[in-house]
Amino acid sequence: MFVLPFITTLREGMEAVVFVGGVGIGASAKSIPLPVVCGLIAGVAVGVFMYYGGSRVSLQVFLCISTAILYLISAGLFSRGVWFFENYAYNQKTGGDASENGSGPGTYDIRRSVWHVNCCNPQTDNGWDVFNALLGWQNSATYGSVLSYNLYWLTLMVVLYFMYYDETRGHIPLLRNVKFRQLNPLYYIKGKKNKELSVEQQQQLVLDAELRLREEAGDEGSAPVATQSIELENLERVKRDNFTESVRVSND
Repeated sequence: MFVLPFITTLREGMEAVVFVGGVGIGASAKSIPLPVVCGLIAGVAVGVFMYYGGSRVSLQVFLCISTAILYLISAGLFSRGVWFFENYAYNQKTGGDASENGSGPGTYDIRRSVWHVNCCNPQTDNGWDVFNALLGWQNSATYGSVLSYNLYWLTLMVVLYFMYYDETRGHIPLLRNVKFRQLNPLYYIKGKKNKELSVEQQQQLVLDAELRLREEAGDEGSAPVATQSIELENLERVKRDNFTESVRVSND
């Protein structure tokens, strides 16, 4: 119980030192304490909320909200990365960091621009860099950044639909013999396919369990007849449910 928390705390501390040191190289010493204090306050607030509110807030609601926030952040990072690639190509042509020189004409490539506002620049205007880091905001949107942002959400919607379809139907759309987990390369690398049971094997396990219980019921003459009949009825119901499920999956 000591090694894992110690290593986690050490890693986070080293990351904080590296990032704060990297940011502090191009800034004055007066600009470092305020972000550090704000980060500590935010971390303590989140920790207190999770500790005291964990027993009151539904775990499902918490996971849904946190997952949605992570999706937003990852979409912004993807779009932001594409924007920086395009901005780097433009800087190579202009011979400097155009986006850091302001928000007026000449600071962006008009040929690739979808929209542009002469304010709210995350490179120069204070405060907007937070939206840039979390949501990928740019005051000068390009074709690549907009298309990548929309492509990310389209891909996510398709993946979630495939997962829902596989969970309800037992296979992905248009391919009845393929499950969603089989699209993962690790499924074959780790040999998980060899560990799965087919529908026939599952039914055979149910029949074997039924036969074993009948034999045990026959050996235990002192067992009440009503209890034995209830157990057999439960086994018959499980067998019928498994058979009905296999027929439904095959029909789908």
